[in-house]
Amino acid sequence: MKQLLLVGATGLVGSHVLRKALDDASVARVVAPTRKPLPPHPKLFNPVTDFHRLPEGAEWWAVDAVICTLGTTIRVAGSQAAFYKVDHDLPLEVAYLARRHGARAYAFNSALGADTGSSVFYSRTKGETERDLQAVGYPSLTLVRPGLIGGPRQESRPMEKLAVGVSQLVKPLLPKRYRVVPAERIAHHLLQAALAAAPGVHVLPSDALI
Repeated sequence: MKQLLLVGATGLVGSHVLRKALDDASVARVVAPTRKPLPPHPKLFNPVTDFHRLPEGAEWWAVDAVICTLGTTIRVAGSQAAFYKVDHDLPLEVAYLARRHGARAYAFNSALGADTGSSVFYSRTKGETERDLQAVGYPSLTLVRPGLIGGPRQESRPMEKLAVGVSQLVKPLLPKRYRVVPAERIAHHLLQAALAAAPGVHVLPSDALI
């Protein structure tokens, strides 16, 4: 049985990962640091955490695998710098701390179009995060690249909601890689990658997630 660290447990994809992990018999414990307490569960350890000052010496970093579903938008974050902190710096900081404490697998929810050379700030940030995660030295690293993510969000993302609606209308005409990917499917692949911990770097494109 494995111990997992899940960061981003309150988000759309992360909440699905949390539910699946808690229901999985092969998972002994889920460590899910959040800003506000989660509903209790016998397998859940939920340290209330200040993500601006992660506790480097906390014992709960010692897990078998990490799943990272952290992500925001520039509109919600308030600036490109704040967005970069959430979508690049925090996933990297978590990766280093968990690896230092013995974690061997890391599964990251990235995005379609992630590319360090992209002229689009969002895609370039995701590409830089993927690149820098590979330098951390995890024996197993999985990069999941969904396109539009389907499912109800707690925070308002009107443009994304509009894009998802349009995509659903023209679904038969869209190439599979551009179709909406249900959050539950992304969560499934993230969890399976973390538990399998297959050696090497693995990229799961959007069309492989549906």
